[in-house]
Amino acid sequence: MESFALHPPSVKTFASSSRISLSRRSRSPCCKYLPSISPAPSIRPIDDFRSFSTSFLGSHARLSLFKPKPFAPLLKPYTSHKTIKASSSSSDKKVQISASGSGPGPQGAKLIPLVISVAIGVIVRFFVPKPVEVTPQAWQLLSIFLSTIAGLVLSPLPVGAWAFLGLTTSIVTKTLSFSTAFGAFTSEVIWLIVISFFFARGFVKTGLGDRIATYFVKWLGKSTLGLSYGLTLSEALIAPAMPSTTARAGGVFLPIIKSLSLSAGSKPGDPSSKRLGSYLVQSQFQSAGNSSALFLTAAAQNLLCLKLAEELGVKIASPWVSWFKAASLPAFVSLLVTPLVLYKIYPPEIKDTPDAPAMATKKLEQMGPVTRNEWVMICTMLLAVSLWVFGDTLGIASVVAAMLGLSILLLLGVLQWDDCLSEKSAWDTLAWFAVLVGMAGQLTNLGIVTWMSSCVAKSLQSLSLSWPAAFGVLQAAYFFIHYLFASQTGHVGALFSAFLAMHLASGVHGVLAALALAYNTNLFGALTHYSSGQAAVYYGAGYVDLPDVFRLGFIMALINSVIWGVVGSFWWKFLGLY
Repeated sequence: MESFALHPPSVKTFASSSRISLSRRSRSPCCKYLPSISPAPSIRPIDDFRSFSTSFLGSHARLSLFKPKPFAPLLKPYTSHKTIKASSSSSDKKVQISASGSGPGPQGAKLIPLVISVAIGVIVRFFVPKPVEVTPQAWQLLSIFLSTIAGLVLSPLPVGAWAFLGLTTSIVTKTLSFSTAFGAFTSEVIWLIVISFFFARGFVKTGLGDRIATYFVKWLGKSTLGLSYGLTLSEALIAPAMPSTTARAGGVFLPIIKSLSLSAGSKPGDPSSKRLGSYLVQSQFQSAGNSSALFLTAAAQNLLCLKLAEELGVKIASPWVSWFKAASLPAFVSLLVTPLVLYKIYPPEIKDTPDAPAMATKKLEQMGPVTRNEWVMICTMLLAVSLWVFGDTLGIASVVAAMLGLSILLLLGVLQWDDCLSEKSAWDTLAWFAVLVGMAGQLTNLGIVTWMSSCVAKSLQSLSLSWPAAFGVLQAAYFFIHYLFASQTGHVGALFSAFLAMHLASGVHGVLAALALAYNTNLFGALTHYSSGQAAVYYGAGYVDLPDVFRLGFIMALINSVIWGVVGSFWWKFLGLY
């Protein structure tokens, strides 16, 4: 779940613009949710827009206008956080805020979301009749789990805090023992996700992401369509080593797109946005889901999907290779089709960008030769990816390969331990992912998931649906229900296990069902302006109007469904998945 705060950019050059600061600081309301780039990034990966949804649904955030300069400062340095000084006297203690602004807001949980979230669990536990097939312990755990999921959606507290409350409730009510409740904290998959966040930080910190993307602009950027393909392909190349669509969007690609757009006179929140910026933003946004679906390590929710599938007995041999083989053909077709389709249905006013390669060349000259830290990052990620690919043959687990890579980065100084300690998103993810995975696993062990899936399977069988028809219905339901979610990983935690169990009960091959659900988890991240973390980043840039976001999101969802459904079906049959 990608929960983070975006701040306005403060950059000097295009290179330094590819840094995203996600630290939580007090700032003025008008700029509270806008992207920021700072030299000391703290990447908040994984796909949650919860902290943005209220603001974006209520009003359209827009960046301030500024003069276009090729690969130049995007905005003047901006600082809005207030310096807080505590002073005391014999009579009282005061907090003085050195800026015109109000004092601290209300503390603790938000009342209405808290009441709703708790009420859902209470109603299920005490007012909904327990099925005879379900034990009291299982029903009680289900009520706690539903309250936890409701809280993840409504956000009465930050995600990690609410998950901890759910875990505490399960222990206090003696629904789970302490050791059982905390058992998922030792999960290899969850620690692999945490370490992957550190890799993403190193990728941005060294500037390697900037360099790779700039090379693609230099090679393919003579036309607007070529420029879009260059950015799309560069993201696909970076994705397996940078497992966060939000980090890639805010830390690498949005700063490049804004610089190129402003150079062409395409400003956000202005009719000129249609000249170039709107198309590039939408093309990159819609392509990002396919890049994330292409590689197992391209997004954290991918690893979570496989972990939950394993809880239901669906074990995928050589997961990195199997994932890539099954995704490769439909993902490549979608990556090639997406920029072209958007070029036709959402065309830019500028068709040629002859200055882009020259600007990229100049930028590369300013960046200088590849630095030592960049070389270390390249070699380390090649080692890690190689071990992920051949790990089963060599007897090296994926998490061990990640640990080796992180150890190298720490030993050679590419990352400092303080970088890891300050990566709050990683530790936050460790907490709430472990809670969700642990509860989902226990729901499976106690028979809740099996009971729910059998009920749905009986309904499908009463309609005389064959397994391919049931597969299509369940996949479509899983995909479009994401309109109700503001988080990809929250969606996975709430529904993946249940939908996979329904597939299995309907006779769908387990590996096929698990992979298809996981691929859809990436593809529905571009449905709306709140459907994922990268959606918040791209929409917040101010180049695309809200109606266009929904319209293009739905159209591209249908196109992706056709590509993955038709091309994928033939490809998966060829691979023997069914």
